[in-house]
Amino acid sequence: MRAPKADTVLRQEQITEAAMGLIAQHGMAGLSIAAIAERVGIVPSAVYRHFPGKEAVLDAVLDLLRIRMRANVEAVRAEFASPLEQLHALLHRHLTMLVENRAFPYVVFSHLAQEQDPARRARLEDTMHRFIQQVAEIVRQGQRNGEIRPDLSQRSVAVMFIGLVLPTALLFRLSQGEFDPLGHLRTAWPTFVRGIQADHTSHPTDRLRRQT
Repeated sequence: MRAPKADTVLRQEQITEAAMGLIAQHGMAGLSIAAIAERVGIVPSAVYRHFPGKEAVLDAVLDLLRIRMRANVEAVRAEFASPLEQLHALLHRHLTMLVENRAFPYVVFSHLAQEQDPARRARLEDTMHRFIQQVAEIVRQGQRNGEIRPDLSQRSVAVMFIGLVLPTALLFRLSQGEFDPLGHLRTAWPTFVRGIQADHTSHPTDRLRRQT
């Protein structure tokens, strides 16, 4: 028999995933407790047993974004020794995540970027700052081992890295899937690498170009 706590966590995950699907399909206007309940296959009152309202569901979506962003960073750092390879793999993972979960860029750009709730704005800002710090740490390691130019600001490189991801995902959504994000990545990545790699670095970058 499944424990009550496990049932609660599973239902919360189902509700959060349903909310993401509704946002991706209909935008914020399509998000309601009734719509979430219908998508999950439960009555609206069952949603309220897990979340006090729609705003709490939105917070759960934001929490899920933060968890998946952190997991992507941890995965590439465990898989690759080279910081440049870590950045390349992270770019692929994040772009794939945003393309497959279209609610994430919509929430960030179309709603939370204009959010008037100070607490939610702070949550989004904290999520982005933490990710910037994680990318900056990868850059710092690349500078230490001689792969990345030592004269560059680690934070600035991290923000530039994010600039490869979020606008690309947004263009994909605005074009209704016609914009090719991975095709863009194949041309944008070598340009980005040329701007940050140390002059003597060749082998890791050449390998990344062949893989892109």
